[in-house]
Amino acid sequence: MAPPDRSLVRLLAEWLPRQRWFGGKHRPIDGLSIGTATVLRPGDPGLHHLVLDVSQSGVTDRYQLLLGVRHDLPERLRPGEIGRVAAVGGGTEHVYDAAHDPELTGPLLAHMAAEDALGPVRFRHAPGARIRTDLDAARSPAEQSNTSLIFGDAYICKLFRRLAPGVNPDLEVNLALSRQGCAHVPAVHGWMELEPGAGEDGEPVTLALLSEFLRTGSDGWQLALTSVRDWFAQPAEPPPPGAEPAAAPVPPAAEAGAAGGDFAAEAERLGAATAQVHRDLAAAFGVTEVPADELRSRVAAMNEQLSQVSAAVPDIRPYTAAIRDVFARCAAGAVPLPFQRVHGDYHLGQAMRTDAGWVLLDFEGEPARTPAERRALGHPLRDVAGMLRSFEYAARYLQTGDGGASPPAAAAAVEQRARAWSERNRAAFCRGYAAAGGPDPVAHAGLLRALELDKAVYEVRYEARNRPSWLPVPLRTLERLAG
Repeated sequence: MAPPDRSLVRLLAEWLPRQRWFGGKHRPIDGLSIGTATVLRPGDPGLHHLVLDVSQSGVTDRYQLLLGVRHDLPERLRPGEIGRVAAVGGGTEHVYDAAHDPELTGPLLAHMAAEDALGPVRFRHAPGARIRTDLDAARSPAEQSNTSLIFGDAYICKLFRRLAPGVNPDLEVNLALSRQGCAHVPAVHGWMELEPGAGEDGEPVTLALLSEFLRTGSDGWQLALTSVRDWFAQPAEPPPPGAEPAAAPVPPAAEAGAAGGDFAAEAERLGAATAQVHRDLAAAFGVTEVPADELRSRVAAMNEQLSQVSAAVPDIRPYTAAIRDVFARCAAGAVPLPFQRVHGDYHLGQAMRTDAGWVLLDFEGEPARTPAERRALGHPLRDVAGMLRSFEYAARYLQTGDGGASPPAAAAAVEQRARAWSERNRAAFCRGYAAAGGPDPVAHAGLLRALELDKAVYEVRYEARNRPSWLPVPLRTLERLAG
């Protein structure tokens, strides 16, 4: 490939907004330039590492791209095609997203094993790790804000598409937890990083994270949805003779022990695993007792978010007074609290059930937050609140446009069954969390309620912008919590 030229920049500006991981889809690109271009493999096919500086609305973000170059592009690589550019020596050649090409991504393992340095791109392996180099990569179809490459049944490599300054919290936290011997996170094997440029200060920028592939793992969100579907499929027990029928009889499993559709035992085990990870995070990064004023400051930020969302989403306005009352009571009862590193974006999709138990994933924090916000200390119940919200979402998935056909029951019946499933599993999670040594959610009910309401307010804004059919999920939570 010839040196990066304007035709490549133009192609990238057209291609980027169509990618699932690009964060600025709904804003025009004001400017795009190639910040760094590093040859990782010359020849045909060739591999180039690019850092793209993308300007939108006065803000510049950096994105990472592994750029493949071929004179002839096989049909299997067409989904990643970006376009054609001028070739050295004349003619044109194809450029494409090399995450689709195992011939080019496979050698990343060898670079990590050898701790190679190619220009500003550095490859590292974890202390004592021996990385296999004979595995091909397959791109995971479950692409979100990052792209994952799966190497056989041994490794998964997460490519961070949108780059943040310094060490990514996912690498930082997983390395620290591995040193603590935490059994509830995947082992770290290696990573890629970008050295600061000439005249730049700061830490290397994390580009990729190579971790243990959980081959026996099942996604927590999918397990919960299976449970919800089974729960709805159970026949409801009829009311006793002479009794008024309930609006929606609850399946027998709501009163009995494990039964089809019941998830409570897993929820309790997940709560215990979460408490263990919180203890290991405290050991790795320390605990700081913050004064009551810090909690009041956090509550003020909650109120500010509520004002912004209320102005943008009218559906939330019937609940704002009650929400502010909860926030006010939390602030009024503020006391010094222990703050520590937490997950920061915790939900069922961030946990996998393996043969050995629950494993927690993705310690990056919320993607929209700044690096400083992602690393900010918080109370462990912030993660508990996030998981409780996730149980609410799973329970009501069948009521959204993405959940497929709803059960053949009246809306009130569906709601009661959804609430029964949610409440049962929320209680089980909290029970497991407290029994394993986490701060007892029951003893901190006011704080937990405020944290959960704050998360639900955040969800209202997100759903209104991105998935309007899901908006009733957080609104029903506000109705319940603020009522």
